[in-house]
Amino acid sequence: MTAQPSTLPLVFDAPRRTPTPRHLADLDPADRRAEVAALGLPGFRADQLARHYFARLTADLDAMTDLPAPAREALGALLPPLVTPVLEQACDDGTTRKTLWKGHDGARAESVLMGYPDRATVCISSQAGCGMACPFCATGQGGLQRNLSTGEIVEQVRQAAAAARDGALGAPARLSNVVFMGMGEPLANYKRVVAALRRITEPAPDGLGISARGVTVSTVGLVPAIDKLAAEGLPVTLAVSLHTPDDELRDTLVPVNNRWNVAEVLDATRRYAQTTGRRVSIEYALIRDVNDHPWRAALLAKLLRQRVGTKRVHVNLIPLNPTPGSEWDASPRPVQDEFVRIVQDAGVACTVRDTRGREIAAACGQLAAQG
Repeated sequence: MTAQPSTLPLVFDAPRRTPTPRHLADLDPADRRAEVAALGLPGFRADQLARHYFARLTADLDAMTDLPAPAREALGALLPPLVTPVLEQACDDGTTRKTLWKGHDGARAESVLMGYPDRATVCISSQAGCGMACPFCATGQGGLQRNLSTGEIVEQVRQAAAAARDGALGAPARLSNVVFMGMGEPLANYKRVVAALRRITEPAPDGLGISARGVTVSTVGLVPAIDKLAAEGLPVTLAVSLHTPDDELRDTLVPVNNRWNVAEVLDATRRYAQTTGRRVSIEYALIRDVNDHPWRAALLAKLLRQRVGTKRVHVNLIPLNPTPGSEWDASPRPVQDEFVRIVQDAGVACTVRDTRGREIAAACGQLAAQG
């Protein structure tokens, strides 16, 4: 496959649109108290409101009976409706639930809530669409609409946490894991994503109280942003969407490779692991006859040993979920098994991701295309 020149802009940002309404989740505790004071209310009302939203997982003002009616009416300004479910689908005996959300301006984004025997996980979006242009990704095929606000990101998590608590996956469950692997490139929406990470991980009533070790942020390899994230003091897991170890192919599969090549991405991966003490996940979507060759498995393991270190990295193979009309297809099981064997025999941890929701358009961007 011949690499094509990059068409990505130098600044990975979304086009400007109608501003998203300011929301409680956009604000840190000090800003919340200032906003509440501006509404003519005492500062402690901000803490009460935050306790309802982050600890009790509700945005229903009528349920906040410890607040006087006039205060509830005023505080409604801090809880504008940000994301509305347009389409919801379930499969895997109800343990996988995918939601298509509509923003205030009609922008669409997706999240997937998944239940496992030992945990509940939500996969969320950070952008409506994506500008990274990876050709095998449904979201990349649709292009970038806009960045999601911090509030829109946090709302996906809060609503998932409330749904899991209320038995949406069968038995009531506590949301314990959040993965930024939905629509969009999280590090291209850096400021809002980092603010959302703080809201997600800070203890109630300042945040949702989910352990940073249960949060994973994916990236195609925006090297400066990886280094910046490492310095934030947020020990979240980094997942790097590598998809091939050689630059010639990666220039095509992940066009941002024309800006930061494989070696630069892996060096940033090592620095992140060293700074945070967290093992990094290398995401690798296996595509039939494209990137599933034994020599690529061997090269992948060699580069990870040399540039990252076997104790700092784990390879997460992803059976490709083909999109309608796509030329891309998943690798056969024997090819997948051989790829795993080669990487593991070289001393690098390698597993295959559990595949969920194929029958409900689970590849990110598919539901938005249908809806």
